[in-house]
Amino acid sequence: MNANEKSGFSRYWLPFLFSGLFILTVVAVQAVADSDPSGETATPIKHVVILFQENVSFDHYFGTYPSAIKDSAGNVVFRPKEGTPRINGLTHDLLTDNQNSAQPFLLTEEDTCNQSNAYKSEQEAYDQGAADEFVEYTEGSGCTVPYEVMGYYDGGIVTALWNYAQNFAMSDDYFGTTFGATCLGHLNLVSGQTNGAVPANVSGMVLNGTVIANIDPAFDNYSSGATVAMTGKNMGDLLNAKNITWGSFVGGFANPTQNFVCNAGTTLQYNPHYAPFQYYASTSNPAHLPPSSVAMIGKTDQANHEYDLSYLWAALAAHNLPAVCYVKGNPTQTAHPGDSSPACEQAFLVDTINRLEQSPEWKDMAIFVTYDDSDGWYDHQAPPVVNTSSSSVDPSFTRESTANPMGGYESRAGYGPRLPLLVISPYSRNNYVDHHITDQTSILRFVEDNWSLGRIGNYSFDALAGSLEGMFNFSAAQPASPLFLDPNTGRPVANPI
Repeated sequence: MNANEKSGFSRYWLPFLFSGLFILTVVAVQAVADSDPSGETATPIKHVVILFQENVSFDHYFGTYPSAIKDSAGNVVFRPKEGTPRINGLTHDLLTDNQNSAQPFLLTEEDTCNQSNAYKSEQEAYDQGAADEFVEYTEGSGCTVPYEVMGYYDGGIVTALWNYAQNFAMSDDYFGTTFGATCLGHLNLVSGQTNGAVPANVSGMVLNGTVIANIDPAFDNYSSGATVAMTGKNMGDLLNAKNITWGSFVGGFANPTQNFVCNAGTTLQYNPHYAPFQYYASTSNPAHLPPSSVAMIGKTDQANHEYDLSYLWAALAAHNLPAVCYVKGNPTQTAHPGDSSPACEQAFLVDTINRLEQSPEWKDMAIFVTYDDSDGWYDHQAPPVVNTSSSSVDPSFTRESTANPMGGYESRAGYGPRLPLLVISPYSRNNYVDHHITDQTSILRFVEDNWSLGRIGNYSFDALAGSLEGMFNFSAAQPASPLFLDPNTGRPVANPI
């Protein structure tokens, strides 16, 4: 263990033995009518938009930020601003004398293999904080590139995200709430809770009432195979109780049999895993009914706050953007390896953010861009242990822990792998890197605190979540201007395309 690893271990792991694991997330919050006191907020943010992307670890996208290797022709592919802060990334030792059985390397091709993001495998890859067994446990099966799990991109490929980081705020200490795949990340984003599943046991997917792997929602007519219903509260329930407008906007929701293609690759249709509110009876729209009118978007009607992505733009055009918007592109726009690519993701993110920045609502908006899980990609920073587990799907070293899990709910080991998080807002700090420990439920907590909603309860991780307010400067004399990027190159432009 080198000095860098010892520092990380001491920082996060001494309180416990390791217990073993959205997009960009964009959050835009719009207040309801000024006369409605339920629309009052604790900060100047009135619109939250959460862009929740797929399957990227922090090191996979930002490990060498802000330094990028020149292309094959010797051209500089990214020029950072002077004074760009340092991050907890892939230092020289980690790049050349890594503790894993293969060294990290720069990916030059955008199409990659899908790695393993299983709940247990991710814990085993971190090996009690040593972070030294990714090749053995999360390398994708059938990958044609040797040791691809150790690969990473730089600003020559994920150019837009690096430019957003240069002009707004980014965290290098933001983690998945628990270990595991897509379904778990989405449930944690909206409720901080993967326990409370009915039925309580589904082979390989649900154990003792806790979701441990991908499984479709029970309240979606387009689900297939085994399904599960979640009990308890979610963010939608809290917002409804205070009459705050909100909506979940998912690509393909209006026409679930529509085909989507990224770069002539795999053809995909609507994915029920990407619609987390469909797991809850109170916030579901099983038949995917449209809103009764544009004016009702964000309010309770036959759509019950669940919409196709196209209705986000209809609401924005009508100046009826809900206060809280969960936004998911179609399956080929999410960055998910094998389904999408950084180029397809960049086109979606940039187009979405450009359009939001051009709206009158931008003046009091916060856009959160983040991810559901790491896909198993290498990240050198072992996550802090905030909750233990000793179930049969946890590694043996986790089962030896004497600490009790929150609420007695097993199979929620966390925090999980480190993920990217950016905050894009007139009030976000400029060219800033936040080092406070936060997780997916920190976004949940930001919304809860901004609208005085209270907590989810029942041992949701929102009770532990670190604050994101350090990424904002609400006393800024001059709020930040929009940053328009080219969706193809990811570079700044004067006028958006």
